[in-house]
Amino acid sequence: MAKRTSLHGLWSSRMAFILAVSGSAVGLGNIWKFPYVAGANGGGAFVLFYLLCVALIGLPIMMAEILIGRRGRRNPVATMRIVGEEEGSRPSWALVGIMGVIAGIIILSFYSVIAGWSLSYIAHAALNRFEGADADLVNGLFGGMLGNWKVLAFWHTLFMIITVWVVARGVERGLERAVRFLMPSLAVLMVALLGYAIINGDFRAGAAFLLEPDFSKLTGEAMLAALGQAFFSLSIGMGAIMAYGAYLPEGTSITNTSISVVIADTAMALLAGLAIFPIVFAHAMDPAAGPGLIFQTLPLAFGNMVGGHLFGTLFFVLLTFAAWTSSIGLIEPAVAWSVETHGRSRAAAATVIGVIIWALGFLTILSFNEFEHIKLFGRTLFENLDHLSSNIMLPLGGLFITVFAGWVMCKNSTAEELDLGTGTAYRLWRFLARWVAPAAVLLVFLHATGLLHFFGITTS
Repeated sequence: MAKRTSLHGLWSSRMAFILAVSGSAVGLGNIWKFPYVAGANGGGAFVLFYLLCVALIGLPIMMAEILIGRRGRRNPVATMRIVGEEEGSRPSWALVGIMGVIAGIIILSFYSVIAGWSLSYIAHAALNRFEGADADLVNGLFGGMLGNWKVLAFWHTLFMIITVWVVARGVERGLERAVRFLMPSLAVLMVALLGYAIINGDFRAGAAFLLEPDFSKLTGEAMLAALGQAFFSLSIGMGAIMAYGAYLPEGTSITNTSISVVIADTAMALLAGLAIFPIVFAHAMDPAAGPGLIFQTLPLAFGNMVGGHLFGTLFFVLLTFAAWTSSIGLIEPAVAWSVETHGRSRAAAATVIGVIIWALGFLTILSFNEFEHIKLFGRTLFENLDHLSSNIMLPLGGLFITVFAGWVMCKNSTAEELDLGTGTAYRLWRFLARWVAPAAVLLVFLHATGLLHFFGITTS
């Protein structure tokens, strides 16, 4: 088969690709969700099962998505159609790409709003507004922000502007330059915060909460939580990894780069827990506070600890950087589709798609204040957007992608892209992609949609 070339350029190196995909994977969920879920579900026992899920399910799906992207060299919609036709299947596989593009748009519409909270808290921390704060003051800041749609709209707008600015500049001048700065900065900030936590926090208690195994808490529900976290943490199923794979140079090992990304993503999640929980335990806080831990509980600690002014500012800068790198990956599939389908320049495509996402974000903004009493299916507008994208579209996207790579694409095509030959490593990937990963993703999907309970299956 004659090799296609990307219309958007290529990553200049393997490291640039690793940084970009790691940036897409490492997001707000890594900073607060993984540590909390791990600690609440058995600590080290959960972490061990999570690592197993990443290796046996997340990694094979990521490899599948990258190889499809590089095979097609187009946006996810065109790639699924082109590769599907080449493999003798139906062009309707393009629907998988369409679903991924739409999922990215929906997710970024509310992700940008929440990322805007991080931006606003950088200002609060930098202006030392947490100094000597009590619960009423911190809760008042958070509640006041959520209750004022104009404030939320300002920070949402600012975050979308910096996201669109990066993507509009192209693969090398925009995406690559951004991740080459943001990802090392993210790592440095994380290490700095970890050092601060070791010196000023209760590191022994924090590490024990996160890492000491308690297998009595590793229930069926906890295992499904680990499986879901492994899947969603890697940004699989929305087309972002496929779009980035389209820019991967020939000769670059998909297997090695995927392993590097998985290691980086997991390391960031573990480091976040080791940096956050020592501070939480040192100040007798509730480690199971979820998102409130970040925006309501930790600011109390920042305002009443030595160096809390600097630590708080660095922490919310870190949170914003993590959100920024993920947002770039979320919007890229739609921008690539717009450029290729409508012939727009990247700047015009990024602006148009960005405005659509920005406008859709107001559904989330208003669901916290003016529209908070409007409920559909018992959920707010924000909760419905989150449920539709995270619990339905992403699992289905991941399921179809791995089925496509494992069952629709022939051995020669996948072996050529993976460059593993036809030995043990390739046979292992093919087995995982064809049998293990689809079954596991289907299990997560059935659980997330409540269908497991519908069929009388319990996870306790």
